Amino acid sequence: MDRSPMPLMLLPAMGCDGQLWAAQILALSTVAQPEFGDLSQDDTLAGMAARVLADAPPRFAVAGVSLGGYVAVEMVRQAPDRVTRIALFGTRASMDIRPRTVVGQGLLATAPHADPRLTANVSGPAQAMADRVGQAVFERQQRALLARPDISDAIAAIHVPALVAVGDRDRICTPDDARALSARIAGAQFHMLRSCGHLSPMERPGEVTALLRDWLRQG
Repeated sequence: MDRSPMPLMLLPAMGCDGQLWAAQILALSTVAQPEFGDLSQDDTLAGMAARVLADAPPRFAVAGVSLGGYVAVEMVRQAPDRVTRIALFGTRASMDIRPRTVVGQGLLATAPHADPRLTANVSGPAQAMADRVGQAVFERQQRALLARPDISDAIAAIHVPALVAVGDRDRICTPDDARALSARIAGAQFHMLRSCGHLSPMERPGEVTALLRDWLRQG
């Protein structure tokens, strides 16, 4: 049996960079070949997905947070034979639009809405990511979300091992939002991360890494 590490594309939330996935990139290097997908150049989900696909291996697993989750679903729509499995963190199936400023997004994304003990550990790096990404990229990403098409058909087309996870204190994608998405994906695994907000790979790095390890072994 081929035990070689699986290529794994990791996609960020809006206003985030590779630091969001730093713990997983290190921890999963023995079981996967993690690569970070660039969502900073385009102002449509389709354009973002096409750019990541152009740089991705022929076949790969994909995991995304929020904006990254929507792009991951769009990648399945564009190239269903290339995606071997999909993990969606803090991602909604609803078309309900909730536009925010970069400051408002950051306040909702981090503690104290999650674990108050993590406030300094999460909010500081989250703000640093937003500063590095910059206002222009944030605005492009927000336009992409505001103009996103109905993804119902793309969700229905997911027929690979799927993981849907959400923080129990996520105020951008609520647990009910994520459960509704999970219910629409045949055979999807649903997981609730306790005392966690929107940026789960950073807030609960060990738990998210363990989830991804199990998900990578499925099928």
